Amino acid sequence: MRIAVLFLAALALCGAEIVKTDKKIEADKRIECKLRDVARLQGVRGNQLLGYGMVVGLNGTGDKQQTMFTVQSLTNLLSRQGLTVNPILVTVKNVAAVMVTAELPPFARAGSRLDVVVSSTGDAKSLAGGTLLMTALQGPDGQTYAVAQGPLLVGGFSASAGGNSVTKNYPNVGRVPDGGIIEREVGGDFNGRKTIRYNLMEEDFTTAIRVVHAINEELGEKVAQPMDARTVELQIPKEYQGRAVELVARLENLNVQLQPRARVVVNERTGTVILGADVRIGAVSIVQGGLSIMVSSKPVVSQPAPFSQGKTVVTTKKDVTAKEDKTKTLTVEPGVSVGTLAQMLNNMEVSASDIVAILQAIKDAGALQAELRVL
Repeated sequence: MRIAVLFLAALALCGAEIVKTDKKIEADKRIECKLRDVARLQGVRGNQLLGYGMVVGLNGTGDKQQTMFTVQSLTNLLSRQGLTVNPILVTVKNVAAVMVTAELPPFARAGSRLDVVVSSTGDAKSLAGGTLLMTALQGPDGQTYAVAQGPLLVGGFSASAGGNSVTKNYPNVGRVPDGGIIEREVGGDFNGRKTIRYNLMEEDFTTAIRVVHAINEELGEKVAQPMDARTVELQIPKEYQGRAVELVARLENLNVQLQPRARVVVNERTGTVILGADVRIGAVSIVQGGLSIMVSSKPVVSQPAPFSQGKTVVTTKKDVTAKEDKTKTLTVEPGVSVGTLAQMLNNMEVSASDIVAILQAIKDAGALQAELRVL
């Protein structure tokens, strides 16, 4: 009887140890992040600005005469300065029409500065050395929120001579650091809010519930509730009424546990495969083979016989070669990770594009238990 009791006790300890080990493995898969890295405040965002302007001072690399709107813009600019010029008589190569873009950051105040991006809209060769003239930047509502002006910084160049040309990076796009001045503010009283909503970076019901629990535990009362898999709404407590900034500063450093999703991301254009550590594949057999056809040509000179009054003729001889690669077969046991599979395919000298195609086929066959994203 005593032996049986000891055996049951040992079995119970072993079972507890197994459960403890399983929980430890499950916990190891979790990632602990700050709330500010998991979610964003609803309504706290930037606004896109757009404007049309002109860049002057180019060294003969501006828009050509065929770009009519550049000439029209130049003559309109000169007329506003009190000069009347016939557009037909204008021939310049040091002016370029550009589109100016910027992002108005949240809580931006009048007088603050921001960076602007200048992009050529015509056929200018390069914007290097140019200066952006005063350009109004407007929002989607048609209101002017900023004004930009200043010299451009271009991280590239373009040069040509004797029919040859050399281009590095993108000389038709430049930046004006701190070139924009904010003239109009986006209204809003953040401290006067009664509720705050957090939008999760990625929709997930489990993460939404964990965010709610973390907020309620930090504040000591149930003021947060999940709206859906991406949104968490928070009623501002009485002690923080009119002090929403302090509340957000307190909550943004809360630790939230994330459970990473099983996901595989592939880029067909570059053959890049990005995968999670816990992605597994079911039992599957892979048969991969290919047929390559190569066509080559070489010139052959046909020389006429002496005194035959014939002409020397150059002809082309074409050779067509077809080669069928040996079929490659691979059997994968269930539970193998995608990383191991990719290594096995590399050992078989399978190309990157074929690896992408194989992963897509495995997903269609139902053997890849993960989300597959193709870029």
